[in-house]
Amino acid sequence: MDPTSRKKPRVLDWLGGKACLALLEGPPTTCGIRSGRVELGAGEQIGEHSTGDHEEVIVVIEGKGEVCVEGHRPLAIRAGQEVYVPPHSRHNVRNIDSPLLRYVYVVAPACGLGAP
Repeated sequence: MDPTSRKKPRVLDWLGGKACLALLEGPPTTCGIRSGRVELGAGEQIGEHSTGDHEEVIVVIEGKGEVCVEGHRPLAIRAGQEVYVPPHSRHNVRNIDSPLLRYVYVVAPACGLGAP
């Protein structure tokens, strides 16, 4: 392997800035993992979207809200919890009544669904 093509450790600063901030964005920085930080004010939502051939983990840093996954009851979430969202799941994250809901998401290709 060419030593210049090896991935390097780094520090990612996710405090401040935009309400939705991409941290890792897949190739060439990573082999497929993506992550970001999201801040939702009271009553805001990220909007329904699908995981596709990926799985997602949502790590709640501050506040409370809910994750709605199609075909399931809404999941109440709060700081100190994480949520797993399986592949091929339409879902939405909503801040129901917290001053601020802050979370980090991590998305990666699911095993057996085209993952490297």
